[in-house]
Amino acid sequence: MNENFLEKKLSERKNENALRTLKIHENKIDFCSNDYLGIVKNKLIEKNIPQNLSHGSTGSRLLSGNYKSIEDAETFIATFHEAGAGLIFNSGYDANTGLLSCVPQKNDIIIYDQLSHASIRDGIRLSFATSFSFLHNNIIDLEKKLSSAKNYQNIFIVTESVFSMDGDIAPLIEISNLCKKYGAHLIVDEAHATGVIGEKGEGLVQQLHLQKKCFARIHTFGKACGCHGAIILGSAQLKKYCINFCRQFIYSTSLPPSATAAITASYQLFPFLKKERDYLNNLITLFKNKALKYTILKSETPIQVVLIPGNNEVKKVALSLQKNNLDVRPILYPTVPKGKERLRIVVHAFNTEKEIEQLIELLS
Repeated sequence: MNENFLEKKLSERKNENALRTLKIHENKIDFCSNDYLGIVKNKLIEKNIPQNLSHGSTGSRLLSGNYKSIEDAETFIATFHEAGAGLIFNSGYDANTGLLSCVPQKNDIIIYDQLSHASIRDGIRLSFATSFSFLHNNIIDLEKKLSSAKNYQNIFIVTESVFSMDGDIAPLIEISNLCKKYGAHLIVDEAHATGVIGEKGEGLVQQLHLQKKCFARIHTFGKACGCHGAIILGSAQLKKYCINFCRQFIYSTSLPPSATAAITASYQLFPFLKKERDYLNNLITLFKNKALKYTILKSETPIQVVLIPGNNEVKKVALSLQKNNLDVRPILYPTVPKGKERLRIVVHAFNTEKEIEQLIELLS
């Protein structure tokens, strides 16, 4: 079988020094994982769930894969986030592509932040709705797009609360006000705010008291939760709609009881991890207030971004850090725009001040 067409594309990626490979970095100081609170590292979930649960679910939720504990988990998480209802998906990618591909229709419009996650953009591509991006966190440009969208039946505004590649925070209050002004439906992906932002780790939307002003929220379990999967939060009517029309839900085998128990245990931990969140914020302040030889993007979150333009250069710096036992990964073009290549440094509640100082010294 001739597979030259595959090799051509791989060669192009290799020539750009952007070829992705899988690597295992063992016993290095973690500055790259999304285990913000150390739930995985400290094995907190294992201490709080039974060990005899099934690791198989036997089918999709609409056939044999539905069970009481997954419905209980949906109710528990929806209550935690002060939402009407919740529907669990197998991943954040499934939740975003599922919601955005099935809810907006042909005569609707989706206006999304231009730095939105790939799962959001892919969901929009699968939708029959018209779509436009607005400049990142730019309220003026968003309103400009909204003012020209009055002829559409439904308007959806989509953003992340904490942006995964920049670490900055969306101006949700201003966006919510525009939604009210123009009659738009607000959808917020809270993936990187879950567990980290808020008094109990409830996320940015609730911290700002905007939960009743959102059409839908997506909370994923693969970041601070230390699990796998995601949930779409909204009204009971939205849940019923997704059960009937969302292909990513209908045609996927459900998460097994062991996974659901882990998710529930993680959410039960969140309110008791305030000390970890406070310490994490202290480490963030320590890092971002130091002067480095490179540009640091403004961020108040665990995601701290050091811009080092060029795939070759950023890979070289990352390799130097890894040789010094620091697990820092480069983010390359085309994942980010050319010239915006970066180190995506993630600070955790289990990192020490000494480790932060070592990282700062090597970047200075």
